[in-house]
Order: sequence, then structure tokens, then C-alpha cells
Amino acid sequence: MQAPVDAYYGKRLEQTAEALRANHFEAHVVADADAARNLVLETLLPRSGVLSVAFGGSLTLAATGLPAALARMDNVSLIDTLDHAIPAEQLYERRRQALLADLFITGSNAVTEDGLLVNLDMIGNRACAIAFGPRQVAVIVGRNKIVPDVNAAMARIKNFAAPVNAMRLSKKTPCTATAHCEDCGSPQRICNVWTIIEKCFPRGRITVICVNQDLGF
Repeated sequence: MQAPVDAYYGKRLEQTAEALRANHFEAHVVADADAARNLVLETLLPRSGVLSVAFGGSLTLAATGLPAALARMDNVSLIDTLDHAIPAEQLYERRRQALLADLFITGSNAVTEDGLLVNLDMIGNRACAIAFGPRQVAVIVGRNKIVPDVNAAMARIKNFAAPVNAMRLSKKTPCTATAHCEDCGSPQRICNVWTIIEKCFPRGRITVICVNQDLGF
């Protein structure tokens, strides 16, 4: 018998996936990060004829192993926006180039049970690429990102995901001390660009992969 927690989230994820499909997203539910990786490599890539791939910064994405797997593929041009060993100016330019990739792969800060994607970015490259630019987008989300509605999504992001990420990145922002959003004016503020995707246009451009596993923040 399936573990009760997995069964519980499995039902919630299937309901969320149905809501996403009603909003013109393509949506899948998979068991774990490995299954998410395999879905991208074995289904999304072959059927779409993707030639170039780029990433948005995401611990969820890292957990799937997709960046390393795609780097080993000879038939895909990889725009590596995750290599922080290169100069900041060069990394910024790669993020600009990523907006014209055939496929952009990233996570999402929150997905609502009525089928909306909600994100908050520092410079906007990830959130904006989901909205427009790349021909196709794959958004991988763990079950911990599912929330009832937009208000709950924004509260989750401002008072959990953003402070935790600021701590992870050693940012000098008030939330790293208080663990709450202070709506700061810090030069290192990471909360600058909101996007809420209510409907996917064109239909099916964005594929949301819902994972029955806690992933990322």
C-alpha cells in the first residue's frame, strides 16, 4: 500500500494538475525527482526537437540532476547560467541569451491549487522567461510548493522561500535576521520582480511537472 502521506499529496497534485490543464498548461504528476528528469529527457526533448536549453536558478532543478545530464548530451546546445565561476558580466549575458533558448527549465516558488504559477525574482530572468521568450518551458515543482491560492502563494514566498534563500545566499537583508519579510530597501534585496501566470499562452507552451516529493524551498 502507498504510504499515506504520498497518497495524500498524490491526490492534491492530481487535482492541481487538472486545474493547470484547464488553464492551458501541460501538466504531469510524477513520483520523484528522478522521474521528473526522465520525463524531460525521454519525452519533452525528443518530441520537440529542442536544440538549445537554458536554466533558471533552482534547487529543485539541481535535485533532478538535469543540468549534468544535459551537459553530457552532444545534440543539445547548453546555455549554462548556473556557472558562478565565470565573471558576473558574462553570467548576466548568458541569462539574456537564455531568453531565446528553445527550452527553459526551472522551478517555481509556488503553484496554486486553481492552476496558477507564482514567482518572485531578484533580477527577473527566471520569472520573465517563464512568461515569454523561450519557445518552451518546463517548470518542475515539489509537493511543498502547492498552495490554496495566490494570497497563500505570496505569503509563502515572502515569509518562507525568500528569507531562506537570502540566508542560503548570505545576503545582507533584514529577513536573514528576523526570518520574516521586512519589505526592505537593502541593496542586496532578492525580492524585486513578481510574475503570476494565470493562463498558458500559447496553449501547452509551459509544461508543469508536479513531483510527489519535497523539493527546494
